[in-house]
Amino acid sequence: MPTTAQRTLKVALVSQVFPEPDDLPRLKEVLVTARAHLAVLPELPFNVWAPATDVPESADAEGSAGWRACMLSSAAAGCGCAILGGVIRRSIPEGLRYNTALLVNRHGAIVAVYEKLHLPHEPGFWEASHYKPGRTPPQVIRESGARLGIQICSDGNRPVGAQLLAAQGVEVILCPRATSSATYHRWRLAYRAMALTASAFVVSVNRPGPEAGVPIGGPSLVVDPEGIVLLETEEPISTVTLDLDRARHAKLGYPGYLAFPAHSYAEAWAEVAKKH
Repeated sequence: MPTTAQRTLKVALVSQVFPEPDDLPRLKEVLVTARAHLAVLPELPFNVWAPATDVPESADAEGSAGWRACMLSSAAAGCGCAILGGVIRRSIPEGLRYNTALLVNRHGAIVAVYEKLHLPHEPGFWEASHYKPGRTPPQVIRESGARLGIQICSDGNRPVGAQLLAAQGVEVILCPRATSSATYHRWRLAYRAMALTASAFVVSVNRPGPEAGVPIGGPSLVVDPEGIVLLETEEPISTVTLDLDRARHAKLGYPGYLAFPAHSYAEAWAEVAKKH
C-alpha cells in the first residue's frame, strides 16, 4: 500500500466478469497476478448483462450483504488489494433496484457505495427498466493513499459528477463501464475531457465482449490529468502506476486553478429542479 511519501498508486484494470459464486478462486488468482494496490472491475462484474432485455430478473439483485458483495470483500481481504466492483442492490423494504458500485479496502471492508445516476434506455441497454437512478451525488473517498471518485458508464456523458469530484480535490476517477465497440471513440473523447477538466486521472474498465446479442466491447483506458491517454488495452488484465503528484500539480495550472462558483451553480440547479 502506498504511503504519502510515495504518492504512487498501482492500478489493475481487470476486463473480466465473475457471474457465478464459484468464480471467487478465479478472481483471487487475477488479483494475485496483478499485484496492485487497487483493482478496478467493469460495470456490474458479478452479473450477466441483464439490460440486454427490458425485463428485470429478481435473482440478479441482492440486499446489502448478498453473495456478490461478500465475494468482493473476500477477494480483497484474501489478496490484500482494494477493489472497485459492483452489484445490483435491492433496497429494503421498497425493493427498488440500483446499479451500485462498491469500493472495498484491502481488509475487505466496504468504504464507499455509489449508485449510477444516469440510465440509458435503448436496445441492449434497457437500464431504466432495471434500475432507479442513484440517490446521492458522488463523493471523494480517501483509499489506498489516494483521493478517489466513482462514476459509472453513462455518468461520464453528464460531466457534472466529475466536476463535483474535482471541487472536492479528486485525484483518480474510477469509471467502470459496459459500452459497445462502435461507440468507443465517443467514450475516449468524454474521458479525455473529464480528466483534463477535473485535473485528475481517469481509469475506465469495460466489460470484455458481446453478451446476449449486445455488441459490448472496446478498450479499457487510463487518461492522465492533461487529457493524454496513458493506456489503451483490450487485455483481460493490465496494470499502470499513477504518479498522484501529477494530479496535484495539474490543479495548480490551467484549468485546474479555476474556481468552482458553487453558490451560483446551486442556485441555477435549484431553478432547474423546480421546473422538473
